[in-house]
Formats: sequence, structure tokens, C-alpha cells
Amino acid sequence: MTLFPKLSIGFIASLIGAYAAQFLDIPLPWTLGPLLAIAALRLLDAPVCCVSPLRNFGQWVIGLTLGLYFTPHVLGILATHWFAMLAGLLLALLLAVYGTVLLIRFGQVDLKTAWFSSAIGGANEMAVLAERYGVRPDLVASAHTVRVILVVLAVPFACQIFDVSGVDTSVFEVKDFSFKGLVLLGLLTVVGGYIAHFFKVPNAWVLGPMVVAILLTINQIHLSTVPVELSKIAQLFIGWSLGDRFRPGFFKKAPKFLFCVVIFSATALFLAFGFALLLDQFTDLPLSSLAVSVAPGGIAEMAITAKVLQLGVPLVTAFQVSRMVGVVLLTGPLYQHVIVKFESSEKH
Repeated sequence: MTLFPKLSIGFIASLIGAYAAQFLDIPLPWTLGPLLAIAALRLLDAPVCCVSPLRNFGQWVIGLTLGLYFTPHVLGILATHWFAMLAGLLLALLLAVYGTVLLIRFGQVDLKTAWFSSAIGGANEMAVLAERYGVRPDLVASAHTVRVILVVLAVPFACQIFDVSGVDTSVFEVKDFSFKGLVLLGLLTVVGGYIAHFFKVPNAWVLGPMVVAILLTINQIHLSTVPVELSKIAQLFIGWSLGDRFRPGFFKKAPKFLFCVVIFSATALFLAFGFALLLDQFTDLPLSSLAVSVAPGGIAEMAITAKVLQLGVPLVTAFQVSRMVGVVLLTGPLYQHVIVKFESSEKH
């Protein structure tokens, strides 16, 4: 079957999944519905697929939407909590060490595979780093896919079960929709996305548009809000692309390794919540927002969770972005200068 029919079936299935999830009152229906629908079809070897431009589109919309939250007032609040973000990065590095030990001992993989599979970064970025250091990128990408999807599924359902919600005090400066303003905002943020992609910035189609939108917002240039319908389509594309990462026999490839990744991801989520409880004692930030901020998920996925549940979009985004940047910058050097030396000393 050619590409277009597969994409058409994938879009229809995602749309059905979204409406079904909305009808069943599943949290984040426009992300989780398509994710579950496409994952099920993929595992059954149905003729569906997703292409990277669709995920890029979804990330672009999410990125420019996030940027509109970062008013000067919000940035001032975030600046006072830099130590909490630094602590969140430290937590991510400690979780990577824990995951490495777990995967070596029970997952039957070597140290470098375990390390790059445990780093709390994006699947694409970690797979590229892994390939650079001679690690199997498919195993690393699979590990991060399982982690992100488990967190994306667990956090919204946990919030629903425990009736966790919030009132996001960060509001847009502009409340009116303008078609011309949205077109201009779109063009400017697309340029930001292409520039970030050209310079190989991690999560380029989230961070590039977001930076442009932040620069406009802090300079009080308010062009337009983002329509709810466009936000829903973006969430659908994100969920669709996450579900598309599964393949027939996905769980048959290195089953012990993937089982250990599930155990690591679940316990990392519990540890992150415990860390949020600790941070809550030293900050005036809401516990619900802190829990999502330090959750070991992805930027776009956790930002969507915060937006839909009104858990403090700027806070969650700032935590997730600072952690992602720190992990991407430190994972390689830590492996080279610390972990390799430790492994060598153990052999001798």
C-alpha cells in the first residue's frame, strides 16, 4: 500500500481514537486517544503510518502556544526558582545512574547501552548520541519510547484518579483571535523552527517556535491567540506519532531489556513524585505543578498535560526544557570522562 492511504487510515483512526477517548472521559483525549488507537493498529500490523512533518507540525503549534505564556511577570517568577530547576536536572542525572545499574544487572546489556537508555532525554537526541558512541540506536530509541509513553499515560490518569487539577495563574496578555495575527505569528515561529533545526537544536520544532513566541511576548507584541481546534490537531499529531513508534513484535525484541525499562520508568516516576514532595517543602509552588515538572516525560507531552489540566504551563515547560538541555549537554561528557574511567578501574 502506498503512503497516502496509510496516512489517511492513520488520521481517521487517530480522530476516532480522540473522540472515543473524549466520550469515555479519558484524560488528554486528543493525545492519548490517537496514541492508543495507532499503537494497537501498529502492533496488529495494520496499514497505518505517520511521517515526521506531522509530528513537527504538532510540536510547532505546541511550541508557539507555550511561548505565549511567558510574560515578563511569569519570567520574573521563574527566575526566583532557578535552584529548583537545577535540582530537577540533578534528579534526572541520579535517575540515569539508577537506571544504568538496573539495566546492567537485569537487562543483559553493557554499560554504555544502559547509560544512554537511562538518560532522561528525548528519544531522537539520545539515539543520535548513542550511535555516535557505538551503541545500538534501536535499543536506546525503544527504551526512551517506552519511558515517554508510560509517563504520558500514567501522569494524566493519576491526576484524574486523585482528582488533581489546578488553576493556571499564567494567562495570555491577548485574549482575541486574529487571523492575520496568527498567520504572522505562524510565519515567524516557522522561521524559528527551521533555524533551530538547521543548527540541530534538540526538540527544534518545540524550542525554535517557543523562543520566537517568548521574544514577542516579553516585548508585548501580541498578535493572536491559538484556536482550540488547532491545539487539538497538534495534540492529535503528537499522539499519532507516539503510537506509530510501535511495530509488530516490538516487545519480543530484547524482552528482558524492555521489561527492565518499564520497571525503571515506573520507579523513576515514583521517585520523581517523592522529589516533588521534597521540593514542595522549600518552595511556594503547587505540588501538582512540581510533580508534572519533574516527571520523566518529554517536553511537548508534559506541556500538553500541564496545559489541559491547568497545572502551570510556564513552570512545567521551564523545568522540562532546562532538564532536557542539561541532559543532552552532559550525557556524552559524563560517559566519556566519568563512566568510562569508572568501568576501566573496575576491570583492573
